[in-house]
Amino acid sequence: MILVIAEQRDGALNRSSWEALAGAQQIGGKIKVAILGVRLDRPAEELAAADVAEVLVLDKDALEQYTADGFVHALTLLIEAESPELVVFSHTYQSRDFVPALAGALDRALITDCVRAVRRDDNLIFSRPMFQGKLMADLVALGPAPHIVTFQSGAISADTLVYGDTSAPRRTVPVIFEAAALRQRPEPAFQEAKQVVDLSQADRIVAVGRGIKSAEHLQLVQRLSAVLGAEIAASRPICDMGWLPMDRQVGSSGQTVAPTLYFAVGVSGAIQHVVGMKGARTIVAINKDVDAPIFEIADYGVVGDLFEIVPAIISELESLP
Repeated sequence: MILVIAEQRDGALNRSSWEALAGAQQIGGKIKVAILGVRLDRPAEELAAADVAEVLVLDKDALEQYTADGFVHALTLLIEAESPELVVFSHTYQSRDFVPALAGALDRALITDCVRAVRRDDNLIFSRPMFQGKLMADLVALGPAPHIVTFQSGAISADTLVYGDTSAPRRTVPVIFEAAALRQRPEPAFQEAKQVVDLSQADRIVAVGRGIKSAEHLQLVQRLSAVLGAEIAASRPICDMGWLPMDRQVGSSGQTVAPTLYFAVGVSGAIQHVVGMKGARTIVAINKDVDAPIFEIADYGVVGDLFEIVPAIISELESLP
């Protein structure tokens, strides 16, 4: 049995949880999905629409605000009770904070940031990028089950998720521990912090690279993002120069994103940037260099001067009814 741990905040499911669930379905076998927090009726009902055997609800006041202590304790009890062969998470800010501690508490193997899983010669093999995406490593978890894995955001399309013919049964799982036993106290979540954005949740992104030439030209990209209803992102040089804050960086040393639409404006497409956005469903690239690497992965490419092309796109979009 595969146990998928979904992530929610204030009753809203993290979109990457659907990707992790789709990844578990591709592996095959019986699947259960668990969710932690309080007042979980709505997200539990959404999860029950997927083709899963059961939705497990861990509803407790001590889990209302995330703490690594609380989640590790609750999930340790759940995993020991359910005895899954594999525990699957999405690779989010939250999971990368506590899942290593969970693996340590269970004394089980952990493979993080996977992009695919395949069965070969009776082994379940997980692939993950290494050395900023220049190498793909195939890994087999050793030791007794359950093994624990996290799937990289955007590596598996949520569109591949299989839904059930009927709603899956839901079961409330008792969580037995006292909040006073927790060593930690919750702090403000990452995407709620001032001047910080979680780009992994953005449906549309306009990314800017060195082709913008100077900080004063960023207003052009800001206008495009406004008319598209998109978040602004950047390649590393833009953030290193201080033109945009570091939380806007996409790439191997920044955020990994998988939006529906990714507009790359003046982005050359260095591998360090590409590994952070190649999971986007539709990539549109604008660059004056016909040999720019970004065109190798773009669905639509425009070769030309962005200072002519972007204003024309803005004008057309603004003229739409």
